[in-house]
Amino acid sequence: MAGARKTAHVIEGIAPDKIPFDDLFALNEPVIMRGLVAGWPLVEAGRRSAERAMQYMAAGYSGKPAKVYIGDPDIKARFYYDESLTGLNYRVETISLLDAFASISADLNRAEHSYYFIPSLVFADGFPGLDSDNKLIFDHEIFQRVALTKKSWIGTESITGAHFDLPSNLACCAVGRRRFTLFPPDQVHNLYPGPFHLTPGGQVTTMVDLRNPDFEAYPRFAAALDASVVADLEPGDGLYYPSMWWHEVESKDRFNAMINHWWYASPRYMADPMDVLMHAILGLRDRPEREKQAWRELFDYYIFGPADKPRAHLPEACHGVLAELDETMARRLRATLQQTLNR
Repeated sequence: MAGARKTAHVIEGIAPDKIPFDDLFALNEPVIMRGLVAGWPLVEAGRRSAERAMQYMAAGYSGKPAKVYIGDPDIKARFYYDESLTGLNYRVETISLLDAFASISADLNRAEHSYYFIPSLVFADGFPGLDSDNKLIFDHEIFQRVALTKKSWIGTESITGAHFDLPSNLACCAVGRRRFTLFPPDQVHNLYPGPFHLTPGGQVTTMVDLRNPDFEAYPRFAAALDASVVADLEPGDGLYYPSMWWHEVESKDRFNAMINHWWYASPRYMADPMDVLMHAILGLRDRPEREKQAWRELFDYYIFGPADKPRAHLPEACHGVLAELDETMARRLRATLQQTLNR
C-alpha cells in the first residue's frame, strides 16, 4: 500500500502469562507480539484447516443467536456504505453461528461468494466451552481496578475501515491472517471521518478506501499514510495498540477469527467521552469564533492541563467539582447534567 512508512514494533518469545504491560504502556504505540497465543487450541485447529477451526468453535458454541453482517459478492470484502452514502452495503441478520458457519463452509472453494462478518461477540457468552482454554493472563495492577472485556470477531475475508475505539486493545489473531493499518490519534485531521449518525460497525469511519485512495478528493490522506503503522499478523500473533488509535483491519483468508481484549484505563464511573463530544457540539461548536477561543482556554485550564492546578489555590473544603473525581462526585455531576439537558 503506497504511503505506509512504518512497520509496528515487534517483540518475540512472550508467553501468555508474561506480557510486559509496563513496556507496552511506555511505548504508547502498536506492538506485535509474535506467537503470543500460538499454543491456543483455536490457533492449532485453524492451522489444520478452516473447517477444523469452525468445528472446534461450533463444539464450544453456546447456541445463542448472534448479529451477523452479510454482504453480496460485489462488496469485495469491504463492509462499508452503499453508493448513495445513505445506507450500508450489507444487511444484518440475527442467526445461529452454526448457520453462518454452514454458509461459509459451503463457499470455501468458490472464487465468488458472499461475505460474512460476526463482530464484537462477547467470547464467554458465545463460546463458554472454549474460554478457559484460549486465554491470556493479565498480570498487572491496572487490571485490578478496570474492567476487561474479551470479544471475538469472526468471518470470511473482510475489511473494516479505519476507525478508533475508546478502550485499549490486545488483539489475538487466532485463525487466518490479518493486516492492521493504524494511525495515531492526531491524524484525525487527515482521515476524513464520515458521519456520526450512520456508521459501519457503530464507530465513525474514514471515508477513504485504503486500497485505492482518491487523493484528489482526500488530499490530506497522504499525510496520514506517512504517519501510518502497519501490522501484519499470522495466526498466533498478538497486537497491542493504545486507546484512540485509528485502525483499518483486513482479514485476508476465507475463514478468520480474532479475539480482542479491551479495557479502559479509567474507572467505570467516568462518563463516556463521546457523550462529552456530543454535548460540546450542542453547546460550543457553532458559537462565534471569539467565544470558542475563550472556551478553548477554559478547557485547557480545567480539563487538559494539570488536574490539581485549578484547585491548588483554594481551601480543600471548597474544591467541589474541582476535587479529584470519585464515584460519588460522578453521580452528582450526572444528576446535574440530566437536569440541565432536560430543560
